[in-house]
Amino acid sequence: MKFHELRGVILDMDGVLWRGDVALPGFADIFAWLAEKQMPYLLATNNSGKTAVQYQEKLAALGVPDVPADRILSSAIATAQWLGKRYPAGTTVYVIGMTGIREALDDSGFDVVGEGQPAELVVVGIDRDLTYAKARHAVRLIHGGAAFFGTNADKTFPDADGIGPGAGSILALIETAAGVAPTVIGKPHRAMFDAAIDALNADPAHVLMVGDRLDTDIAGAQAVGMKTALVLSGVTTPDTLASADVWPDVAYEDLAALVRAWAGDAWMTERIRARRRA
Repeated sequence: MKFHELRGVILDMDGVLWRGDVALPGFADIFAWLAEKQMPYLLATNNSGKTAVQYQEKLAALGVPDVPADRILSSAIATAQWLGKRYPAGTTVYVIGMTGIREALDDSGFDVVGEGQPAELVVVGIDRDLTYAKARHAVRLIHGGAAFFGTNADKTFPDADGIGPGAGSILALIETAAGVAPTVIGKPHRAMFDAAIDALNADPAHVLMVGDRLDTDIAGAQAVGMKTALVLSGVTTPDTLASADVWPDVAYEDLAALVRAWAGDAWMTERIRARRRA
């Protein structure tokens, strides 16, 4: 892979920029380097739990305060955009999910209904307050003919203290009980990558996807012709990579190693010195 040919960068968040509320090595460096290069970038995450504003607040709390909202694409935003092109405003939606997907659907003109109410669509994302009652209502709506969608199918989620169930685990529960497979929007599915490419207005062949998951970030990006860089700071381990069927163009221990490879030792050394002087 040739860094000088890049015209855009897509960065996953969880497992790449941070784990939980802890910034990972290279977090501030990648933003400084992209700014210096005047390189267009997009933060694209399968996590549907937060809104763009909440991600801005998290980025600022970790030391990067100037990321515009239009540089943030979650699977919640991508799902709302995709559904908005196919269903009219006012369509009723029952959601298993958190603030991110609820607000995205509401902002797109959908009527988000509560538990026990009828709905034309069922949309499922990560939900840290999942209950049996929520899952039961979703299943009954799908049995009654509601269309079934998922923000993403990530089986696991990298927290600061380890791996937990992801939205894909919740989707699997609903799918098993309903006997209906969902239409999934997030990575590795094309809808998410098409939204990202549109936001960057770049040729996929000159866009680098940086992620921590082989099955979503890397496989999905390769399917649309992007360059790929895997970081081993999230879900994928060296042992997993060694036995994988999907291989990235390049792999690094973390973002710090990627930036060092791209910007050079001298640039990284000066960054370290500047931090020590501050």
